[in-house]
Amino acid sequence: MRITRTLTPEDRVRSLYLDVPFELSGARSVEVVLAYDTSRAVIDLGCMGAAGWRGWSGGARQRFVITADEATTGYCPGRLEDGVWKVVLGLHHVPDGGVPIELTINTPAIGRIDPEPPAPAPSQTVPASRRRSLPSGSGMTWFAGDCHAHTLHSDGALSIRQLAADAAANGLDFLAVTDHNTVSHHPHLQSAGTEYGITLLPGQEVTTVRGHANAYGRIGWVDFRRHPDEWLKQVEAEGGFLSINHPVATDCSWQWQLSRKPAHAEIMHETWLPNRRDTSIWAWLNAWGEPVIPLGGGDFHRHEGGHPTGLPTTWVQAAEPDEAGIFEALKTGPTALSMGIDSPLLLRVDGELVAVDAEGTLLIDFEGRRQLIRGPRVSISEPGVGPFRLETADRQIVAMTI
Repeated sequence: MRITRTLTPEDRVRSLYLDVPFELSGARSVEVVLAYDTSRAVIDLGCMGAAGWRGWSGGARQRFVITADEATTGYCPGRLEDGVWKVVLGLHHVPDGGVPIELTINTPAIGRIDPEPPAPAPSQTVPASRRRSLPSGSGMTWFAGDCHAHTLHSDGALSIRQLAADAAANGLDFLAVTDHNTVSHHPHLQSAGTEYGITLLPGQEVTTVRGHANAYGRIGWVDFRRHPDEWLKQVEAEGGFLSINHPVATDCSWQWQLSRKPAHAEIMHETWLPNRRDTSIWAWLNAWGEPVIPLGGGDFHRHEGGHPTGLPTTWVQAAEPDEAGIFEALKTGPTALSMGIDSPLLLRVDGELVAVDAEGTLLIDFEGRRQLIRGPRVSISEPGVGPFRLETADRQIVAMTI
């Protein structure tokens, strides 16, 4: 089956998403190929099966294959149910004058599913939780991780195993894998994490042109085409939690209005790294007007991005570094954020703030009061009003907590 049409700005005014229906009956595989001039437009690609969502690759690829046993990364394998399916197109950028597109739907599939690239052998890197002796509550340990990363299941360059190997080699105890608008990666996380000695947390980055949010937990797919109020209801009902992503990040800043605000937000994000004196996130926190459990997200996509997994770093206290323990610690807080696993830290321990390896930095509370840190480990029993941050003498923010 071949479908052609020209997408115009008027189509995008009517809706940011276009469904193209097709019917399957007795199919054992399906292949969809999208062709258009990628130098002039950005058209996202996804698929809704007759019985529910099958996957999303956004603008990262223009072709997918789904069979009962396997599928292109970003898409969920399984029996191809009879009925009306839909190719879902996201009209991310449509130029003046429009852009012609061609959809080819093959049943059975003609092309193959790309094989997973090889991953390195597990490293012997000592994780951050064993590298540093940090003050903690009774029976608890501080574990270091990154709450935002991508793989080949969306627009990342690494497989899940390659990403796990990379994060473990960087000394992380945990990593949340948050591919865009899909949960196709979830079934593969536990085995890859076990192989490389790192806890991989299931997440999905619910992605729209008006802002992104990470939905964490072993929950179902969250429909990004609905209002974020619906995301929050679904995620909480299924036992997960939702976090606003990079609220002040150029064209991905948060623009949605919410009837109820989630408890989490990505306060440190890779877009903030080039200018660590930037206090716009503090302005956002003030305007947000609700308590926030802060998360840090490196938003890793590929090594060419210029920063590793774990920058910035999110720290949590848990009894064990397994999925359940890390997930609950992130969900309830408190968390601590730093600029790497060996950087100065500001921890909340038994009701006190503890500045670790932060000699010469300034402790600043949310009302602007300052205190000079003198010593390698300083406890502050009455620190002021949080959130709190540590700044260097030249005003670079290096750590924060609530």
